[in-house]
Amino acid sequence: MSHHDQSWKFASDIVSEPEAIQAARSQSLELGVEPVAPAIGAQAAVITAASRATSILEVGTGVGVSGLWLLRGAPHATLTSIDVEPDHLHSARSNFTEAGVLPSRVRLITGRARDVLPRMNENAYDVVFVDADPAGVIEYVEHALRLARPGGIVLVAHALWKGRVADPTQRDETTTGFRTLVTEITASPAVVGALSTVGDGLLQIAKLGD
Repeated sequence: MSHHDQSWKFASDIVSEPEAIQAARSQSLELGVEPVAPAIGAQAAVITAASRATSILEVGTGVGVSGLWLLRGAPHATLTSIDVEPDHLHSARSNFTEAGVLPSRVRLITGRARDVLPRMNENAYDVVFVDADPAGVIEYVEHALRLARPGGIVLVAHALWKGRVADPTQRDETTTGFRTLVTEITASPAVVGALSTVGDGLLQIAKLGD
């Protein structure tokens, strides 16, 4: 194992996941819904804590694993989360309740993200977390940047897409979409972007502005 691989494994394995999130993760895997890696969740929690987030938007609820991590870093924030699967949202609501999150702090929206996002208020969220249909990632991030307040953060899970983004010979549509997104973000003067390699990759985007 190379030094790089050892460091990646250490960073991934060192995370201590709270019991409520472990339970949600187990349920997610049982349902065949791939949750974010613990290291991604921990980074997301650090970012919501550091930004003192009070309003968080999540695109892709799953059964609540990433939402619980986001709220762990921002214990007084409200979370709005979108998912197309009603059964997943039902499970997520139960997992939030089991974790002690008050119902008033979570708003779950059933629907396709590409239909819901255009109707939401721009510049309204401190943090936007994107983990939905990978084929639509560029569209979702465009909406996320519109919805994030100036100075807000957009986080994109699976940004290295199963290790394929770093391999230029991989040219399937999803991989190309993530690669294009990362390239455009790092070159854009409107944002500051950084790519973390923990888990399956986390693209971190700060929206510049007043």
